[in-house]
Amino acid sequence: MKYNQQPITKATIRFQDCDPFGHLNNSKYLDYMINAREDHLIQEYDLDIFRMARHEGRSWVVGHSEIVYMKPALVMEEVKIQSRLIDFTERYVQAEMVMLDKEESHIKAVLWSKFVHYDLKTLKSRPHDEGMMQILQEILVPVEEADLQLRAKKLAEAKMHTAKV
Repeated sequence: MKYNQQPITKATIRFQDCDPFGHLNNSKYLDYMINAREDHLIQEYDLDIFRMARHEGRSWVVGHSEIVYMKPALVMEEVKIQSRLIDFTERYVQAEMVMLDKEESHIKAVLWSKFVHYDLKTLKSRPHDEGMMQILQEILVPVEEADLQLRAKKLAEAKMHTAKV
């Protein structure tokens, strides 16, 4: 199966998610970006983590998140959120989510989240099965950078360069 390697979703920044200055609240970036990733998993890869949890007793839980805020997202602004799998092992996956303005010319934030594969019955991490490892290999889009700050800077520079061309 051929997967769209970097799915993208549109979202509108809502008033209730903003601070008194009309900027998206820091914690809400995570909500918007994780929600987009959940949508991408279902729409692009037919991976419904909620169905898996109900029927198979397994899913992923957030083990670590790191975010770089670059430009404010403003109330009622339309943004785009792109995501991809950038790393995985037998027991975790790591996704990158990038929030952009609607023209895709400026990066608002970059998020790396590591999700631990989790058994809801034993309440412990568990290894991915062979079928899941194959899917993860097919959808993997690794990045060169091991540091999120460096990655965010490189993404921003690439956007500035393409905007000038």
